[in-house]
Amino acid sequence: MYSPPSGYPLGTNRAFTVCARILIPILNAISKHEWTGAEKIPKTGPAIVASNHISYADVLFLTQFLYLNGRAPRYIGKQSLFQIPIIGRILFAAEQIPVNRESGDASKALDHAIACLKAGHLIGVYPEGTLTRDENLWPMVAKTGIARLAIITQTPVIPVIGWGPQKVLPPYNKKVHMWPRTRIIYHAGDPIDLSPWYGKFEDQQALVEATALVMKTLTTMLEEVRGEKAPSVIFDPHQSDLPRTGNFKKRKNR
Repeated sequence: MYSPPSGYPLGTNRAFTVCARILIPILNAISKHEWTGAEKIPKTGPAIVASNHISYADVLFLTQFLYLNGRAPRYIGKQSLFQIPIIGRILFAAEQIPVNRESGDASKALDHAIACLKAGHLIGVYPEGTLTRDENLWPMVAKTGIARLAIITQTPVIPVIGWGPQKVLPPYNKKVHMWPRTRIIYHAGDPIDLSPWYGKFEDQQALVEATALVMKTLTTMLEEVRGEKAPSVIFDPHQSDLPRTGNFKKRKNR
């Protein structure tokens, strides 16, 4: 059984150790860190980190932020990622959690996430479930999975916003911009109080309300980092004709 050296982040394993040694020097070479609020991330015990999703590079930079501040996170990720040769094997080795949202097996991912929290791990969640489709990269209406997980387990939800990864790898783009080095901002906030909804994990309205609070918190934090206001109408991918990939159409006035 693998035992990480003393001082390594809580929850690390062999896959994390090897990947960290390879990827962190690369990330450092192409980015400059501006990290704040790391003290808000619990050093031990179960926790859920909720973050905005603006680039496929998010997961690398968020993991770096969490890993170098004492936690090796588990993520709930799309099943398709686990089917990619080599990458899939690494994800499984790092004990990440696959989910097929279009099947009846989605509940298995929730059970797995609950088990991870009971084991004392930190779970990383992108509540939107995919890259934001807001044309200006503001958080959009999210799925309720994070609320269900937090309410069932009564686990603290730590909001963490990121800004900058979209410059390294623009949304729905395969071209990585490595130079000049990009300023990558990650900021962790105070835990979000979801206790008013404890015991209501089967109440859909309660899940919607709790999820909305999580996303409102992330949006407010992102406004502070960007120095601008988010649109008053939150983008809802379920009521949009925007394509899932490629060029965004302009927001309609509503």
